Amino acid sequence: MTNSELQSIKARFGIIGNSPALNHAIEVAAQVAPTDMTVLITGESGSGKESFSKIIHNVSARKHGQFIAVNCGAIPEGTIDSELFGHEKGAFTGAVDARKGYFEVTDGGTIFLDEIAEMPLGTQARLLRVLENGEFIKVGSSKVQRTNVRVVAATNINLMQAVERGKFREDLYYRLNTVPIFVPPLRDRGLDIELLFRKFTTDFAEKYRIKPIQLTQDAQNLLLSQRFPGNIRQLKNLADQISILEVDERIVDANKLSHYLQMNSGQQVGNGLVRKDFEAQNKDNFNERELLYKILFDMRRDVTELKKMFLEVLKNNGEMTGDILKGHETLFQGLEGESIPTNYGNNYQAPEMNPNRILPPSTPNFEQPNYQSVSVSPNDNELKIISLDDNNNANDVYDITHVAEEVSLSLEKQEKDMIIRALRKNKNKRKYAAQDLGISERTLYRKIKQYDIEEE
Repeated sequence: MTNSELQSIKARFGIIGNSPALNHAIEVAAQVAPTDMTVLITGESGSGKESFSKIIHNVSARKHGQFIAVNCGAIPEGTIDSELFGHEKGAFTGAVDARKGYFEVTDGGTIFLDEIAEMPLGTQARLLRVLENGEFIKVGSSKVQRTNVRVVAATNINLMQAVERGKFREDLYYRLNTVPIFVPPLRDRGLDIELLFRKFTTDFAEKYRIKPIQLTQDAQNLLLSQRFPGNIRQLKNLADQISILEVDERIVDANKLSHYLQMNSGQQVGNGLVRKDFEAQNKDNFNERELLYKILFDMRRDVTELKKMFLEVLKNNGEMTGDILKGHETLFQGLEGESIPTNYGNNYQAPEMNPNRILPPSTPNFEQPNYQSVSVSPNDNELKIISLDDNNNANDVYDITHVAEEVSLSLEKQEKDMIIRALRKNKNKRKYAAQDLGISERTLYRKIKQYDIEEE
């Protein structure tokens, strides 16, 4: 390909740049275009892969046919077969009419399958049949139809690694990879970065009738040193951002450009921007819901610990020893104004229990029942204390297993209340209520049924 032909293609499709890697990709696209060979375009996100698919279509004999670009990652798994191959009336719920798929509509043209790696395995098998035989079957039909479509696929991930992980069919990979085209990332295109930046700022200035932005030499050097993980898309956003915010001064130096580069990369410079390390620095912070759950779980743990300590005291004939206190010393952490014994010797004696000191002044004097019998289940999960009067007659049975049940019920009640509050706040819109609660909409629906919550 001569240099004039190369520049003609660039001008026709709006491609800016002169890097060797970019020129090689354009030459390959132009050479394969007149054939019907399948092409696989690889490159990072935002590097301009779709432009190469348009070159292949418009330079080919199919240029008068249809060209459709399909983002496989944007179509739900349950409907992608219908979108690509069509469906018959009544094929599934909601299929009120028959529909033509993209492969039927683009018969004689070109279909560009972007993010091909996101395609489900079942759809990959259907696509393989189209590539090999030009045949497909609509969803809900048994009739084989034929189509004459050229497929150009693109991806930003390594398909061989996807094949090794079982996420992509190996036979489809080799069928697609007939002619590979690699689109270089922006950081590997050298001076093309400055040319593209100038193109974007000039277009912005012409559109809004303002003076275009100019970079000083040190600003140009800084721009060329950036990685630009978002590639051309990120560079265009940066150019538009500077063009609209730099009102007074249209000449940007390295200091100003550094400020915009930090903003563009997500680092905090000014109000309303989020830093990348925000989550790392605030990992110990809790929002209101998380804090509530933390308190409830701490309460549950403490109650369980109290039950264990109480059971040990009963097994020890009602005596509190230093060993028991030492085994449950976590219960007393964080208490203020209380003298917690730190010497857990075997001779430690618990202070005499005075109900009048423990209970509030308004509480009537407590008369301790005569506990004569203690019933403990073998698994120590159930504990019943039988109170006997002087005649050894059983008066009352105190069941302390209800403590754990009350904690469990308390957690369920809190969860139910939070769901009701979220539904009321969002006017019974489950999608937004689920987002506030940090759960999926399906989980929220199950909880509503579980707690029998009536939506107003």
